[in-house]
Parts: sequence; structure tokens; C-alpha cells
Amino acid sequence: MTIYFYTAHEEPYGCFSNFSRHGIKMSGLWWPTVEHYFQAQKFAGTAYEAQIQRASTPKRAAEMGRSRKVPLRVDWEQVKDEVMFKAVLCKFETYSELRALLLGTGEDEIVESAPGDYYWGCGADGSGQNKLGKILMDVRRVLSQRGPE
Repeated sequence: MTIYFYTAHEEPYGCFSNFSRHGIKMSGLWWPTVEHYFQAQKFAGTAYEAQIQRASTPKRAAEMGRSRKVPLRVDWEQVKDEVMFKAVLCKFETYSELRALLLGTGEDEIVESAPGDYYWGCGADGSGQNKLGKILMDVRRVLSQRGPE
């Protein structure tokens, strides 16, 4: 079976979205959502990073992260997948109910059904790379290998 998710409000898998209101503690700071953290890391070490952390919604954090008024960190393309993996892993380590839901998907494929995103999602026609879905499956594997917590 394939599990599709996209918006944070979908049941039961909306919590797989980076927009879900499940905050994480990364680098000693509290982030309202994975999206806040991920977008801010494009500008790590700058004042803009802190502005994104304080964004009122994950949508606003994403908009700020897409701005090119502030230059991206030079290594962003090399580190973005690892940044995403660490943040998603932290989320599922932090919330036992989310961890149980993710582990309950067994070996099912997980796909971010994002019609406009061919990198993190599957795109409108299914030809996207589905990087977020693959990261979720990697996190599931890591958590499964650790056993019950």
C-alpha cells in the first residue's frame, strides 16, 4: 500500500507534514514546526534565521525561506537533505504518538503528494523525487531498528 499525505490537517497522516504543529528542539532552540527549522537553516548564523524562527505560521516561515532578498548559505544544496532528515527524526523522537503512527505504516511507501513540488514531493504527475517521503521512510527504519522506547 502507498500512504499519501500533504496538508497538516489530513487524518491520520497530516502529522507527516512539516507544517504540522509539532515543535522540535534543535541546536538548543525551540522551533514551532519542522518547516520553521528547515527554512531558517537556509540562513544559519544570520539575523534572518531568528526572524524565521519567530514566523507566525509555518506557511509564513516557508515564504520567508523562499525569499532571495537574503543570500542562502553557500553549502545549502549540499546539506539540505541532511538538515531535513535530522529535523524529521527529531520530530518523531519527540512525539511518541507520531512515532507509533509512523512505525505502524510498516513497509508501506510514504509519498508527499505535493503537486507543485518535484523535489520534496511527487509532483503533479507523480514523477517527482519524493525526498520527504523517502526521509520519512528512512526515519521509520532508524526508529524501527532502535526498538520500542
